Amino acid sequence: MQKKLKAELKRGRAHQNADDTRADADTGAPADAASAKAAEAPAPESRSAPDVADTGVEIVVVSPEPYMTYQPFLPEAGAGSISPRHVVVPLRRVLSECRIVVGEARSIDHAARRAHIRTIAADQTSTGSSDSRTASDSGSTNTTDTTGADGANLALDYDELVLAPGSVSRTLPVPGLADHGIGFKTVEEAIGLRNHVLEQLDIASSTRNPEIRDAALTFVFVGGGYAGVEALGELEDMARHACGYYHNLRPEEQKWILVEATDRILPEVGEEMGKYAVRELRGRRIDVRLETRLDSCEDRVAVLSDGSRHPCRTLVWTAGVKPSPVLAATDLPRNERGRLRCRATLQIEGTPNAWAAGDAAAVPDLTNDEPGQECAPNAQHAVRQARLLGDNLVASLRGKPLVDYEHAYAGSVASLGLHKGVARVYGRKLKGYPAWLMHRVYHLSRVPTVNRKMRVLSEWVLSGFFKREIVSLGSLEHPRAEFEIAAGGGPRTEER
Repeated sequence: MQKKLKAELKRGRAHQNADDTRADADTGAPADAASAKAAEAPAPESRSAPDVADTGVEIVVVSPEPYMTYQPFLPEAGAGSISPRHVVVPLRRVLSECRIVVGEARSIDHAARRAHIRTIAADQTSTGSSDSRTASDSGSTNTTDTTGADGANLALDYDELVLAPGSVSRTLPVPGLADHGIGFKTVEEAIGLRNHVLEQLDIASSTRNPEIRDAALTFVFVGGGYAGVEALGELEDMARHACGYYHNLRPEEQKWILVEATDRILPEVGEEMGKYAVRELRGRRIDVRLETRLDSCEDRVAVLSDGSRHPCRTLVWTAGVKPSPVLAATDLPRNERGRLRCRATLQIEGTPNAWAAGDAAAVPDLTNDEPGQECAPNAQHAVRQARLLGDNLVASLRGKPLVDYEHAYAGSVASLGLHKGVARVYGRKLKGYPAWLMHRVYHLSRVPTVNRKMRVLSEWVLSGFFKREIVSLGSLEHPRAEFEIAAGGGPRTEER
């Protein structure tokens, strides 16, 4: 798609006698599946500056991280079933013909065809002065990338804009949540949560104070969607297995609580499978509380709307997502939920040369008999929308008709831990081992690149012969702590 898009951008703009054409794939937040898929294709190992100069075309991908995260694998990464490196895909490798800018879009003025980017360099101490980067600096032709006084803010001019920034965690004004809550949206959060849970077992094993011990062994998850249920299921499996290596801990001492504000969990798999999931979790001594809300978590005490209080050192917030905040910093039309108003062709309504896909795009659901319905913000739609977006963008430059996005929802699969799951696929309902196996097979087929598919598969095969890892690497969050002590800075007191 990279080569195809570059060739058609050049051909489609040739009649304008333009010296340069730029397609800007802008991701101002952790990118969803659409952002990388829109430009992904086999390509040479490297892209040289003469290549851009010869074609007069440049595809720029702006992302806060130099990789794409395959989020359905985060629960398994958190439980240690998959290496964290294998749930991310390096953008520079798979998008080798694109220019990757690591940073965040702070504002987009589409009327002026300009995006203002704050790069990763903004977090560093800058000693340089204000300057202007010309085309020769970045290997492009007659494209202005102006930098601010700190040398870290770019103003990128473009001809075509593709927005696929994904979504971010949606929080509520719950007292204490910002201080004690843990998210589960990124690979860093998943690995940090794994280390934190194992560290709580160490704390419980090392103390004789019953209050500290009980709080360390209490784990509260808020949100009964995919992220919350799968993360809880995998981590509870891991913690129960790890307890076998502690001389003074028993699995039944752990208290796992799932809090859901509605009357069911996993609504995507249907009411029957949702009820089965509740029975399965409760059968593992997991306290599932439906129609219950988190009112407060101040002082590390989870206070629920049913009046119960649970001192805990682990509170995971997975109660929904919202569109990336970068959308509010644009002049593009949005709906009442903050998503970009799009046509079925994935063009942004009333806005030429602007496209969107994934969680940020409100795309009409043409397969729904009820008018006015939109495609759900999930990976199933995002991946398919991204492919069509690339084809439609090329077709628009060729002057050919565009194709409407139309995909009937195939169903859903969810893991409840090792060898346990639920699924509803094309009307068929599965549970237990078959559903778990389908969950793995489906996501293995969807994770980008053969490299990652083979690495994940090899880890799954090896896990059948070797026991689960129970090592906590919590010190990774503070890698300089030991050196600071050695250098005379004194021990650091970090709250755990």
